[in-house]
Amino acid sequence: MPTDQERHDQGMTVRRAVLSDAHVDRSIAATTDLTADWQDFITRVAWGDVWSRPGLDRRSRSIAVLSSLIAHGHHEELAMHLRAALRNGLTIDEIREVILQSAIYSGVPAANSAFRIASEVFAAEPGSAAGD
Repeated sequence: MPTDQERHDQGMTVRRAVLSDAHVDRSIAATTDLTADWQDFITRVAWGDVWSRPGLDRRSRSIAVLSSLIAHGHHEELAMHLRAALRNGLTIDEIREVILQSAIYSGVPAANSAFRIASEVFAAEPGSAAGD
């Protein structure tokens, strides 16, 4: 069994690879006494345990995360994970398909919001077809 520190270190490596150093650095800089345990928890558990498992590649994990975030209306997290999905190798066309698929199971309003957020995120991405 890995130690908590090993899980944290692994989680930080994966978290930085998926979300970017800039995002993680902002999150760490914003940590307070109230949120310190939460930051440690998500780094160890979400990133060190779950995102580090070998059963799915990062592209597949991104598809699962996007679908869940769309279904539950977690818009702030959706924007962050749309950028992560690009970093994990999904194309804008593939993300479009994930959103369309989600519309069938999560509803048209959820897909409308997801397309709006994706349009905003991709317009800000340098080099993306939507951001050119």
